[in-house]
Amino acid sequence: NQAGRRIRKGEDVINLSIGDPDLSTPPEIVDVAVDSLRRGRTHYAHTLGDPELQEALARTYSRELGRTIAPDQVAVTAGAQNALFAALLCLIDQGDEVIVPEPTYVTYEAVIGTTGATQVPVSLRPENHFHLDPAELAAAVTPKTRAIVINTPHNPTGAVMTRAVLEEVAKIAQAHDLWVVVDEVYSSLTYEGDHFFIASLPGMAERCVIVSSLSKSYAMTGWRLGWVVGPPDLIGHLDNLLGCMLYGSPPFVQDAAIHALENATQRVSEMREIYRRRRDFVCGRLAAMPLIAYHRPEGGMFAMIDVRATGMSGQDFALALLRDEGLALLPGEGFGPSAAGHVRLSLVSKDADLAAGCDRLQRFLEGLSKGRGAAGPNAA
Repeated sequence: NQAGRRIRKGEDVINLSIGDPDLSTPPEIVDVAVDSLRRGRTHYAHTLGDPELQEALARTYSRELGRTIAPDQVAVTAGAQNALFAALLCLIDQGDEVIVPEPTYVTYEAVIGTTGATQVPVSLRPENHFHLDPAELAAAVTPKTRAIVINTPHNPTGAVMTRAVLEEVAKIAQAHDLWVVVDEVYSSLTYEGDHFFIASLPGMAERCVIVSSLSKSYAMTGWRLGWVVGPPDLIGHLDNLLGCMLYGSPPFVQDAAIHALENATQRVSEMREIYRRRRDFVCGRLAAMPLIAYHRPEGGMFAMIDVRATGMSGQDFALALLRDEGLALLPGEGFGPSAAGHVRLSLVSKDADLAAGCDRLQRFLEGLSKGRGAAGPNAA
């Protein structure tokens, strides 16, 4: 992309468009991996994950869901992306329909398309701060519908599905005998209250599939350690598929993952507070800027900014901002039509870069406002 090319050339560009945390993996987790390497944990692993990691994940989700999760309900994968891809390949067939709230994370449509199924979008409307209307979800169900894929906290919008909404999603899934695949990679980054797991609801154990990872919660994006939690029959199919696709996650990475899950949970709380503080700082700055509105993120690592009052598309706004001020934000159009006229700002940069980025955005907007002779609306 243009921002990356300019940065590589040494130009003064602040990149607030990506979702790779600036925080480093906690050193004690790194130490476990290094020690594991030195102990020779470099050979093939079990296809579904080492039993010790399956057991650690089963204990974690038993606590979170309030019911017993057995190790045979867990498959270890190369990150949540691999988890989603593998799970959908096992669940979805040619000609099926998969309902996905839109805006969507950018890989969902391609993953669903690989199965031969069709993605059916349900709009998350900006005027509702990108929260799902269960009635619209129910209206999208057809005889071809096989699954619903949801993501909460949501990327790109930062919206969090409440328990009440998730209960309605569960009712729809049960009424039509649908799978619910829930991407919960940001579950530890819920800012107001605790994350609610739809898999904890009655009647969802046999039809809910969780995909998640250590990437965001422990700043371990490059480690590629994720998982699927679901019914044992699904995990059996994943055993066959992952033997062809992955053939086991590196044992030294799995050792580090066990330590993260069982001995480093305080780090998750510390990182959440860092992102919460950044969220509050950025929203405070956005509130004082002309010609925009913003959606206060309830979770995750991103803030969506509504730039429609400028008269520009998200794409044109982002290009002009990069050209004039050297600030890179991500156009919303890439996430679907409901995000048109928006840009996504990432909270995963250092405080100084966030402050400088806000300065550049404000200067750009003030220039636009002066050219128009008036300031536009701004609302949280």
